[in-house]
Amino acid sequence: MKLTFVSNYINHHQIPLSSVLYEKLGAQYHFIQTMPMEEERREMGWTVEREALPWLKCWYEEPEACRELVADSDIVVFGGVEDESYIQERLVRGAPVIRYSERLYREGQWKAISPRGLVRKYKDHTRYRNREVYLLCSGAYVASDFHIVRAYPDKMFQWGYFTELKTYEIEKLLAQKPGARGGPVELLFAGRFLPLKHPEYALVLARALKAEKAEFHLTMAGGGELEESLRSMAAREGLEDVVTFTGYQSPAGVRSLMEGADVFLMTSNHLEGWGAVLNEAMNSGCGVIANAQIGAVPYLLRHEKNGMVYRDGDRDEFLRYGIQLVKEAHLRRHLGRNAYDTIVSLWNPVYAAESLLAFAEGITHKKLIINEEGPLSRAAILWPGQGYAYTRRCGE
Repeated sequence: MKLTFVSNYINHHQIPLSSVLYEKLGAQYHFIQTMPMEEERREMGWTVEREALPWLKCWYEEPEACRELVADSDIVVFGGVEDESYIQERLVRGAPVIRYSERLYREGQWKAISPRGLVRKYKDHTRYRNREVYLLCSGAYVASDFHIVRAYPDKMFQWGYFTELKTYEIEKLLAQKPGARGGPVELLFAGRFLPLKHPEYALVLARALKAEKAEFHLTMAGGGELEESLRSMAAREGLEDVVTFTGYQSPAGVRSLMEGADVFLMTSNHLEGWGAVLNEAMNSGCGVIANAQIGAVPYLLRHEKNGMVYRDGDRDEFLRYGIQLVKEAHLRRHLGRNAYDTIVSLWNPVYAAESLLAFAEGITHKKLIINEEGPLSRAAILWPGQGYAYTRRCGE
């Protein structure tokens, strides 16, 4: 089978999946990058060594070769690119296409009333509802967005980002966490310091924990427009002895911090389409506290089973779970162990690649092959207000 991915650019969150696909398909697999990575991402350490990626091609360097790949591949997986011209010819002639997408209406589904927007959605998506075009939903709320525009009926499936899978002796990893060894419980926030990420929640939790006289330490890894205000807040609240700002860390540096963290704080709001640090924190055995509106959360987390999920904007609930996790070592261990198992068993690049290849093979034989759970299982039409309750369906 000849399979080609097309996206805006490759990053460290996509390399693991592509590497597995290349292992399985060899020269029959390619990833086409349509644009150079933004400078901000490169400054964050997202650069990749292109020479080490034999499957990577750049449209802006080899347009004819890339165009030929898109035309000749058995299956093309297309996403992350606003310009439909890359895939238009294939869609017009009815060749199979698997799209992957984050949300259409991240800022609010009320935006679907825009006549101009609906015309664009019809042109790009809805008119292919009865063709061999399928949608991989990179986030739990993607399916409801596309349901609004009546696209891909019964052809939407769970998907996401699949970060590097690390395997550990999980009990040994959990036993080496600072809180498990009797030291201060280590809390970690890792990400850009932007309003949508709500990094101030971490400092509010630190203030509450200090008032409780809890033994803890908070690491703030990242940078961005809110950094100065966050540092000022930490000084104003008398938190400088329990909070450390590290600046931006490399992807490997972030994973190292996660391995040494007891609790990971995932505080982004509904503008977080997926949130790949959640995969990494779970893989690292952290007890996670996460906002239900983050795209990855309803797919990856079940409340009190492998993480704690709070209602969007409910700071009191967030604080309650944060204090609980710092105080209850057995709960941290329970969540961390199950979080690790979730990634190792389902949400990892090997399982995703194998599922994608089986799905693609099924398309070529006119018979869909889908999973019961996890990647390439059917995506429920989950509205943003339903995610909080959805994560509480433990064991279902």
